[in-house]
Amino acid sequence: MSEVKDKASLARATVGALNKLSTRQKNEALLAMAEALVRHQDELIAANKDDLQRGRANGTSESLLDRLRLTETRIDGIAEGLRQIAALPDPVGDTLEVLDRPNGLHIEKIRVPLGVIGIIYEARPNVTVDAAGLCLKTGNPVVLRGGSAALSSNRKLAEILHNTLDTTAIPRDALQIIEDADRASVDELLKLNGLIDVIIPRGGRSLIQNVVQNATVPVIETGAGICHTYLDASAALLMAERISLNAKVQRPSVCNSMETLLVHEDFAAAHLARLAERFREAGVELRGNDRTRELVPFALEATEEDYATEYNDYILNVKVVAGLDEALDHIARFGTMHSECIITEDEAHAVRFLQEVDAAAVYHNASTRFTDGFEFGFGAEIGISTQKLHARGPMGLPALTSIKYVVRGSGQIRE
Repeated sequence: MSEVKDKASLARATVGALNKLSTRQKNEALLAMAEALVRHQDELIAANKDDLQRGRANGTSESLLDRLRLTETRIDGIAEGLRQIAALPDPVGDTLEVLDRPNGLHIEKIRVPLGVIGIIYEARPNVTVDAAGLCLKTGNPVVLRGGSAALSSNRKLAEILHNTLDTTAIPRDALQIIEDADRASVDELLKLNGLIDVIIPRGGRSLIQNVVQNATVPVIETGAGICHTYLDASAALLMAERISLNAKVQRPSVCNSMETLLVHEDFAAAHLARLAERFREAGVELRGNDRTRELVPFALEATEEDYATEYNDYILNVKVVAGLDEALDHIARFGTMHSECIITEDEAHAVRFLQEVDAAAVYHNASTRFTDGFEFGFGAEIGISTQKLHARGPMGLPALTSIKYVVRGSGQIRE
């Protein structure tokens, strides 16, 4: 039996045991996991250094290395995410609706776990812990397949978390981490119907599309983040500078960072040269259309391919537009239904933007960097869903549940 099938089978075997656990037992396990991560942070950082060294040797960009990097501060943040998950209400067993039928049937609609969840992701070791915490809190065994770039970090995380689970009520086999870095292990996971109930991909567009196009197991699609910020004519200058710089520079390697800045031509005429200089000082390469380059001579020419690219790097498209309609048309064409922002003092324009833009999160006068489970108060997230099925946006605990109808009768039969 292959590693993938073997570990999926082990995870499947824990479904019944997880369903019997109380919320208290699950929370105690999550808190123990958080404490263990902090206690073993030196070992984690040492393992992570192996991944970073291998990444540099392979020519990995600094922005992608940043996604991979673990520090004491980041480990503390990951542990805090587990504590927040433990503090959140357990959605499993919640009654969502009660129906009493004329024939005396009493019907309750309740939340139940999704089942065995397979998660495929790239060089983000924090995802290993976030996913484990969210899945185990909701009673879902989880099979994790991280990218080869984080293999040493994930092995150490698996060791720490498994040793911790051995001291709790959660069976260690409920958490599985696939170590086979060959792409064939992903392809096998996508087709394990009967062992895996749902697949959730986290990563770039090519990874997500491979999963969506090749999986026979149901998929919850998370999306690449080609996020836009539109500076309207009435945008307050200081607010526009702070938000747009934050959206691009604060952490460019993540999916909720801005890739294209759309600027109303009136705002651009008055302020774009100053704003462009701020970006240049921050080390951002600018690419723009003709109107942008007239105002910002050092900007490179932006192509159609640029507008359709998730850079995850210090590169930004800047497009001067005639107004809100052109901005909306651009977002509709190039957006990935992730996160979009308008900065404006015109309430009517804000309302139009928030209503007309089709995205998982839309913002008025706030950075797209807030599209995050931790920032939304979910403790952590399993991913940002850009689809329109049962889960959309940052996926917290309720997104990892399905429903069951519990029907109580007193001998009724259907005539």
